Order: sequence, then C-alpha cells, then structure tokens
Amino acid sequence: MTSKLPDHLDIHLIRILYLLLVEKNVSRVALKLNQPQSSISASLRKLRELTGDPLLVRGARGMLPTEHGESLLKPAKRILDETERLFAQKTNFVPQDEARTFHVAAPDYLSAAFFVELVVRMRRESPKSRLVIHSLGEDTDYVRLLADGELDLVIANWDAPPAHLHVTKLFDDPIICLMRAGSAFAKRNANGQMSVQDYLALPHAAPWKVLPGYHGTIDSFLDQHSLRRNVVVESASFRMLPYMVAHTDLVLTTGRQFAQFYEKSLPLKTFEVPIKFPPLRFYQLWHERGHQATEHKWLRAQVSAAAKASLN
Repeated sequence: MTSKLPDHLDIHLIRILYLLLVEKNVSRVALKLNQPQSSISASLRKLRELTGDPLLVRGARGMLPTEHGESLLKPAKRILDETERLFAQKTNFVPQDEARTFHVAAPDYLSAAFFVELVVRMRRESPKSRLVIHSLGEDTDYVRLLADGELDLVIANWDAPPAHLHVTKLFDDPIICLMRAGSAFAKRNANGQMSVQDYLALPHAAPWKVLPGYHGTIDSFLDQHSLRRNVVVESASFRMLPYMVAHTDLVLTTGRQFAQFYEKSLPLKTFEVPIKFPPLRFYQLWHERGHQATEHKWLRAQVSAAAKASLN
C-alpha cells in the first residue's frame, strides 16, 4: 500500500504521532502539549488518513498501537532527534577538550621556525586535535579547496591576495641572498658587500612556478625595473635549493627567516641584496564558510601568535 506524502513535513504532527504511540492516550498528549483534546483528536484523524492505518485501537486496558503504528515509533523518534540536533545552538570550541582536524596549506618556502612554533602551540593548547599541513604549489586550486571545506586555511605570500577571501597579514620577511660560505665570491667579499652588477651576474637558483598566477616577488620587481638576473637552476621544491647552494657556486634569493634556518646547519653565508626588493609579505586566507566558526577563529589566532613569535 502506498500513501500520499504531505506537501510539507509537519514536525509538530510527527511529535503528536510519537506522543500518541508512547502515551496511548489522547487526553494525556493534549495535557503534555497544552492543547485542546479536540485538536489532538483532529491530528490523529489526519495521521490515520496520511498513513492509511488506524495507528491506535481500543484494547482491554485502553488504546493500543497497531502493528503499523508500532513500526512508526522509532522513525518518528529519529526524526525528532535529528531535527533537534539540526537547530541546536552551536557550542563554542573548547581547545583542551575537543578533537578537531585542521587542514592548512602552505608553500614549502615558508619559515620552518614558524611551523615549529605553530605545532608547539597547537599541541599545548589542543592536544587532542590534529594538524594536516598540505603542500601549496602551482596545481593547487586553493580557492576551491577553501570553498569546499577541504582546507581551513591557506598561508602564503601574494602580490595581491584574492579579494573575495578573508585575509590578515602575518609578517614581512626581508629579502636577502644566500650562498656557500666557501664560494669564490664569498671569499672575495668577506665584508658581505655586493653590487647590483654582482647580483645580476652571479648564477642564481630559483623556485619554479610556486603558486598559480604568482610570478614571484623577486622577478616581478626586476621586470618592473628592466633588470634580469642570471637564473641557471629552477626547482619545484624550494627546500632543495639551500642544499644545492651549499655545494655549488649558486646564489639563492629568499626571505631572511628561511635563510637563517639553513645558515645554522649548512655551510652558508647571507648577503644583503643591493636591490631594494619589497619584503615577502605573508598572509593567512580563509573562506566565508568558516569565518564565524569558533574553532576556525581559534586556529587563526594560533597562526597569528606563531607568526609573531617566530620573528623573535
């Protein structure tokens, strides 16, 4: 037997159905819902019409659910429970108690000191949560991933961040040069001085297509001033570049934070760049879908604090 579905799902009618099947008494349901008995009786008639079943019948000790009525008890309860959850007020994220997986994307030239600080903070403040760090490269459609909720946050530097996304600045990283401490140029210029001609002529290692639509702060600036450096090696992996530089005559132009991390562990020397490049300006970006969520606000606060601490 098939029954005609109502045009609109009436949650109040489902609540009456559930209470009638539990209480097995029209008067008690009327008292519980503070409604006239006649109103509950009318609802029972409508329910019988919709289901094509009496639902409640007289027994030796009062009303009893029919077999079909009994089968509707659990589905009615499930609908009411799901509806209550659907419209329940969202509670605030409690970092120490809750387990949340956060997805953050960043390019591999971002300072290791920053990520160390971020992980330390997250492990301390929300030990049950997980952090998944995604790579951010030329083929990453980070705008779609943010919109779909597959990413919570993107951290990088752009000439101009996408206008429709939320953005906050994290830090500026001055641009410097990095080369092998034992290279011929470094030995000749132990005082750390470098001319513009030196800079342009030296063999450079550079990243290859870091982000979609991103030409790069270095080459964009040089193009604007009709200058060209001598790039002889390009790598899709930025973190490989310091190791190449440490064993060759190559020069790497990068942010001070990134360079100082490798200068501590590799035979490298930093030089001030003779061209006044603008600093690498890093941002965090997020979508409107997570803008008001307390767990997202907490994550963004941790990222901002980690960025500030990593500069010290």
